[in-house]
Amino acid sequence: MAGLWFKEFSIDQSFEHEIRRTVTEADNMWFSNATYNPAAIHIDAEYCKTTEFGRPLVNSIFTLGLVIGLSVQDTTLGTTVANLGMTDVRFTHPVFAGDTIRSRTTVKDMRDSKSRSNAGIVTFLHQGFNQRDEEVCTCTRQALMLKQAAA
Repeated sequence: MAGLWFKEFSIDQSFEHEIRRTVTEADNMWFSNATYNPAAIHIDAEYCKTTEFGRPLVNSIFTLGLVIGLSVQDTTLGTTVANLGMTDVRFTHPVFAGDTIRSRTTVKDMRDSKSRSNAGIVTFLHQGFNQRDEEVCTCTRQALMLKQAAA
């Protein structure tokens, strides 16, 4: 397994995820279309020329998904049961096509699950940064993590 089991995490443990990804215009168009988001700020380049940004913004929910997705290989791949929730989501800097996003994850809290003896809950702080090291997204995520491989 690439991911870590519950007992392999520790509070304040931090991961600088190696995989980065450059966002494309096609990513933004596909995601906006797939989620039925017709906001001109994401899909209409001519409209965007009249905004303070001058070009389309990458859909923020795509950015959130990418920041968390970049963390999976190092943290939860094959060892998580489910996401339990995301809180304190902030988009701190706009993302544009051509930006390269990297992710950092810090373990903020851990506790045994009250309902599942084979799992625990890990609270992660995910932060995403662009190629200029500007934070673009942050969120707190709770995940139900397996304690060990199934017998």
